[in-house]
Amino acid sequence: MCTFCSFKCGFIFFNMIFMASGVALLTIGVLHNPTFQELGEFTGKTLTKIAIVLIAVGSIITVVSILGCLGAFFDNFYLVVSFLCCLIIIILMEIITGAIVYTFFNKMILNPSALVNIKGSVNYMDKIKMVISEYSPEKRAAIDRIQEKFKCCGADGPDDWATSVGWEDHEATPDSCCVEKGAGCGKEKDKAHKKVYWEILFQVHSHLNSFL
Repeated sequence: MCTFCSFKCGFIFFNMIFMASGVALLTIGVLHNPTFQELGEFTGKTLTKIAIVLIAVGSIITVVSILGCLGAFFDNFYLVVSFLCCLIIIILMEIITGAIVYTFFNKMILNPSALVNIKGSVNYMDKIKMVISEYSPEKRAAIDRIQEKFKCCGADGPDDWATSVGWEDHEATPDSCCVEKGAGCGKEKDKAHKKVYWEILFQVHSHLNSFL
């Protein structure tokens, strides 16, 4: 009897840890989704899809772990069996998904020259340069937030703004480029961030690796 109680408590404890991992994935997906959507203005919707996958997987893990806890708590054989079947499927899906994401980011981000659109038709760097060159009103807010958030300026550097069609003052950069923020600070181009867009992708890669 004591052995069964110990097994039951251990099973519930395992489910609580499993539930915590599901909630963590769900939280990460929700918190990173806005940033990934903004980055999607440059790179397409791949990052947004990753956030959606994290939210979906986190939700499924949370529900399945609750199922396991209920089965163990009420000694329901069918719920426990259902939980174990779902657990095996989830583990297999996580292994496959993790392998795909890891391969994608190592191939596409760690090797910038190979960083192309999934359809193979548009190079990411070309798309980034095009978005900055156009600097269209509907994308300006996203561009400025990204430059402020990741402390970068342009695709290749601050000089990108000198050839931007949508940016009026070619002798300056947007204020979002400034190391020290202030109204009109972009007029001092030499004080703009020197970090470029590729470094953002490395940061995203590092963030993803921290929880994959």
